[in-house]
Amino acid sequence: MTGERVARRLAAILAADVVGYSRLMGRDEHGTLTRLKAHRTERFEPTLARHGGRLVKLIGDGALAEFPSAVDALGAAIEFQQAMADANAGQPEDTAIVFRIGLHLGDLIVDGDDLYGDGVNVAARLEAEAPAGGIVVSRTVHESVAGRLKADFADLGNLALKNIERPIQAFRVAWQAADWQAAVSTPSTVAALLPAEVALALTDKPSVAVLPFQNMSGDPEQEYFADGISEDIITALSKWRSFLVIARNSTFTYKGRNVDIRQVGRELGVRYVLEGSVRKAANRLRITAQLIDATTAAHIWAERYDRDLTDVFAIQDEISGQIAAVVEPELGRYEQGRASAKAPASLEAWDCLHRGMYLLYKFTKTDIAASRPYFERAIELDPLFSRAHTSLAYTHQLDILHGYTDDRARSIEWLLSHAKRGVQLDDNDSYGHLMLCFAYRWAGEHDLAVAEGRKAIAINPSDTWALGVLGNVLDLAGQSREGLACLERALALSPRDPHAKFYLALCARASIVIGDYAGAESWAGKAIGFDPSIARPYFMLASALGHLGRTKQARAALDTCERVQPGFAALWIRWQEYRSAADNAHVIDGLRKAGMPE
Repeated sequence: MTGERVARRLAAILAADVVGYSRLMGRDEHGTLTRLKAHRTERFEPTLARHGGRLVKLIGDGALAEFPSAVDALGAAIEFQQAMADANAGQPEDTAIVFRIGLHLGDLIVDGDDLYGDGVNVAARLEAEAPAGGIVVSRTVHESVAGRLKADFADLGNLALKNIERPIQAFRVAWQAADWQAAVSTPSTVAALLPAEVALALTDKPSVAVLPFQNMSGDPEQEYFADGISEDIITALSKWRSFLVIARNSTFTYKGRNVDIRQVGRELGVRYVLEGSVRKAANRLRITAQLIDATTAAHIWAERYDRDLTDVFAIQDEISGQIAAVVEPELGRYEQGRASAKAPASLEAWDCLHRGMYLLYKFTKTDIAASRPYFERAIELDPLFSRAHTSLAYTHQLDILHGYTDDRARSIEWLLSHAKRGVQLDDNDSYGHLMLCFAYRWAGEHDLAVAEGRKAIAINPSDTWALGVLGNVLDLAGQSREGLACLERALALSPRDPHAKFYLALCARASIVIGDYAGAESWAGKAIGFDPSIARPYFMLASALGHLGRTKQARAALDTCERVQPGFAALWIRWQEYRSAADNAHVIDGLRKAGMPE
């Protein structure tokens, strides 16, 4: 496998092959191949297309396909098997081509267009357990589809499958032919019956639709909870200005329907779809969510949340906030990769923004400088594009933060100017207020910085970056405990955020100020583990270890800080970031104990 192309994702996998294929080939090789090809082109491949499936590969008499959801995969499997049963009606038993199918929902290794890993292996082994013309599914598929399709399931218990280390609970699927014979000609949604011209065109700006979360509890009274989760996520996502969110009235028309994600994308004019499910069992609640590229049906992100059922409304708020907080950076990373693959001549304003952010988030001096022309080009293409102005401001913020600028005062002026322009164009974008927060922080206007940070949170409570920045400026303003709480909240909401390494270092700094040196050591270690190429965590680690009296280790951390970014420690001391001289002295005192010269 080619290392750079390998990724992971959660998806439903269908494995199929022909029962008694060698016997059929021995009787009539040419006729068998002809009939097999006809079944694939007339029944199998059209069924995949209707259910959003992707044919991964053909292996002799077998096939491997990927689906955006377990519902899509099982719907396709039943529909195909029923179509084959109808086609074989009246055929001599010794010439009929009969398939068996296995389905599994799990993690996959993606290498270009191919799939590997445990998820594929389990599906293939389950297929071998299926009867002729039948389907066997894993427990993960069963849990995802129960109550959502017209099918029955017989528990086969835990099966010991070849080359699979753990036993796999499996279920044999049964269905009524009358429920599935007409499925081939039935559109997956009412909207599909509308004329083609009502399909909406994709906008340049990223767009997302949140489908109603499925109630998997078997309890109709839990329907309100599933709907509430969906509505709260829509509300939380709508506060982000970096993408468009489709309103509830449009997405809830799909409630209770087996939908093709790509068709939803075409009908609503969105690039991304978020779907999920809610399951209540005894006093436990399980919520799953997955973000899908509606243009390709590829999975971008998936997560499962398990909670004790106490205050359901508090859980609803917590989970919807976490999902909204994670979706924004995941969409951002995906858009950055998409824009980076485009030819420069074809870039529009939004593409320029995301290509710039792709470079910016590498956080090196060279890449930050290289990102700036893309933001400037975006402004040329759209002078009223507020996010381009505030992203240009961010380049100066990073130059100041990392000591990359040769004229700090001038960089602060640029930061303040571009941030103010972004806010003038869109006062309801939390991102713009964060840039103003940074500008006031560097200018030593701590109260104004805190005010802008609080304003950003008021605009978008799901903005983890706003929480992190507010935590930073609260710490500098003398409110380190509140600042630390904000930083911890940001990390809890979005641990994979590209800014997480900075939040961890800032937690270390705030912990030093409040006298929790062991905590500071732990936070600094986590920051270094996240990204060992930035100097700040080593600086904080040196101070914490100095206060703990571990001078040899402290000196080693300080030496590493100097090696990663020469002059950083001296630069930080010169900045005097804290409003309180005593707080600055407290951090510096730990460095002196580490052996830093006066």
